[in-house]
Amino acid sequence: MDLTVLTGEVLWLGLALVASGLVAGFLAGLFGIGGGAVLVPVLYQFLTFLEVDPGVRMHVSVGTSLGIMVPTSLRSFLAHKRRGSVDLELLRTWLVPVPLGVVAASFVAAYVSGDGLKAIFAMIALVLGLRMLLDQPHWRLGTEIPGNPIRAVCGWLTGFFSTLMGIGGGVMNNTFMTLYGRPIHQAIATSAGTGLLISVPGTIGLIWAGWGAPDLPPFSAGYVNLLGVALIIPVTTFAAPLGVKVAHALPRRRMEILFGSFLLLVSARFFFGLIG
Repeated sequence: MDLTVLTGEVLWLGLALVASGLVAGFLAGLFGIGGGAVLVPVLYQFLTFLEVDPGVRMHVSVGTSLGIMVPTSLRSFLAHKRRGSVDLELLRTWLVPVPLGVVAASFVAAYVSGDGLKAIFAMIALVLGLRMLLDQPHWRLGTEIPGNPIRAVCGWLTGFFSTLMGIGGGVMNNTFMTLYGRPIHQAIATSAGTGLLISVPGTIGLIWAGWGAPDLPPFSAGYVNLLGVALIIPVTTFAAPLGVKVAHALPRRRMEILFGSFLLLVSARFFFGLIG
């Protein structure tokens, strides 16, 4: 094997991972997400390049994304909280149902196939992206966020599907809050807090789900690749506050269009992977 070519490929891959970390951190602040919708497909390509077994590629991508978003979500949440934008009351009522959904998803992740995870990712991103792009003022379920049991069920679903997608819950929580008349900026700020409720137990759950699994890449703890976490975390935590500044400078509808377009691009990427 030509070591010069191999070294060059690894160098370009390292640069791509750093660039993806910058983008993911920026999006964490801009959209109130942990950047998983960007990181998961990038990490999947990284593992493909390394010829990691296809049966665990998507699982490791999702698990590593959850590990990366722990500090990213924390920094984004604190930045939004300083601006007084976070709905702390909603987060307090989700302290139990969201992590319970994460735990359930961890059990599912131990058995679902890689293509199954990709399909879940693509479908949810497609539906939510279309909802944001086609949003109309009359598309509302109410003017106040409902109480329990509806709120608890929505929290559980947010934790469950977000964990299987390897994201911090921004795509789910933003839609939930805006359907009940909350401003998109408040929804984004609150989603950063939701990311903490998902990423911390989600990382632990994916480590457990993949513990002892065969054909994992080097430096993996279960489905969480520690090398990927170490490379990307520094740049994502640096870039998150930059996204927060931009989020507070843009009008509501432009934020929704940007967010919806972003989701559709991610969905198309994974659908292409399924049929390719």
